[in-house]
Parts: sequence; structure tokens; C-alpha cells
Amino acid sequence: MENDELKIYRGKDFVISKYIKIHHATLDEICEYGEKDYYSMMYQLTATPQSMKVQLWDAEIDYTTISPFELFYSFIYDIYPKEKTSIIFGELDLTKFKRGFNKENNSPLLFQFINDELVIIDEFTYNIIMDYIRQIHVIHKDEKIPANNTTKMILIDDEREEQERNKGKEYHSQLKNLISAMVNSEGFKYNHEQVWDMKINAFMDSVKRISKIKNAELLLQSGYSGFGINLKNIDKKQLDWIGELV
Repeated sequence: MENDELKIYRGKDFVISKYIKIHHATLDEICEYGEKDYYSMMYQLTATPQSMKVQLWDAEIDYTTISPFELFYSFIYDIYPKEKTSIIFGELDLTKFKRGFNKENNSPLLFQFINDELVIIDEFTYNIIMDYIRQIHVIHKDEKIPANNTTKMILIDDEREEQERNKGKEYHSQLKNLISAMVNSEGFKYNHEQVWDMKINAFMDSVKRISKIKNAELLLQSGYSGFGINLKNIDKKQLDWIGELV
């Protein structure tokens, strides 16, 4: 099973199994839920050991020695009640999963019984779920491993300092500025009332696509004006407004 980019863009709910389905939220649903709480949960659920290096180090765990699934299995899967996760997992209650092991290879897994049917989240299923959530929300997966112990400690100290600097900072909506920019941008087909029905991935794609289109137009106008840039020196990807988004 692989995550389909076109289906993600279309925004339909992703059915992994009978009881595991991922809902693709709209801007309206995220707004009603609370943008700060919503994204905090998305980043927490999809966290890798690298993104929690300070917390793990303080718990006397070397973040380079565990996998993302081990992190989820050991610390994350049950921290949010169903009332919180229903916006993405529907009726599935993550807190009711129990830790277990595959009898064939002794690999860890999470399991629960729903209507007398066994529901399992093993590492394979976990990767499918989290990759889908990351793609929906354009969340980068950090899996960088430091070259040596000195670099590892520097990264931990840098992250700790960054957390201290951000402690107590007032939260400001990121979606508000993006929505405001889009509904006031030529080429965006949704007005202030319509935009709230957009799925989050399609909206974020529009933000990047319109930016790419405008950048390509500016470069071409400058290049063909005879007084601007030399198009021969420009990466052709920057001029391809229908190309892949970074």
C-alpha cells in the first residue's frame, strides 16, 4: 500500500483498513478545532526521535538509537483522547490500543479489539499512516543522524536553546496570513466564504503553486524585457510553473 499523491490532493478520506481511516480536514474544521491545538497534535503524532531529541535526552534516551515507530509505540500513541483525535481518526480510539509483539518475529505492535475484530498498528501500518498525515499537512520528516557524538551534543544543545527562546512566545496564526494572501491574489478561485471548504492539502498546494506561477512570470517578464536578467542563467525549474512544488 502506497500513498497516492493525486488522491491526497483530491482530499478524500484515506481508508487503510476497516477500522483505520484518516480524515482529510478542511480549513473550516481546523478553524473550529483550533489551529494551534490542531497543528500541535499533528506534529506530535508524526514526531520522529530527531524532532524530540531534547525530551528524549532528558529522559536518558539517545534519540539516535530508536526508530520513529518505537517512539510512537513507547510514548505518543495514547496521549490524545478520542475527542481530540476524532478530527483525523474518526471513531478510532488510540488510547485503547495495547502494546504487544508479533509472535512470528517478535516485532512490536499495537492492538485492540473492535467488535471482536483484531485491529493492529505495526510498523508498516504506522509508516503508511504517518506518511499520509505528513503529506496532507506538508510536514517534513526529520531523520538526520549526526556524524559523531560531538555533533549530536551540539544539535541537542542548539535545540534546547531554541526551545528556551520560544518559551512563552505568543502564538500567531499561520493559516490566517496564508488565507488572507490567497483570497486577495489574482489567480486564486475561491473567495473568503468559499475558501473554508478547501481541504488543507489542496489549499497549501495552491499557496505554493500560485507563488511558483508568479515567480516564473516575473522571471520571464524580466528576461524578455531586454533590461533584466539573462534567462540562460536561470534554473529551468524556476520557469516551469506546472512543475513539481518544493
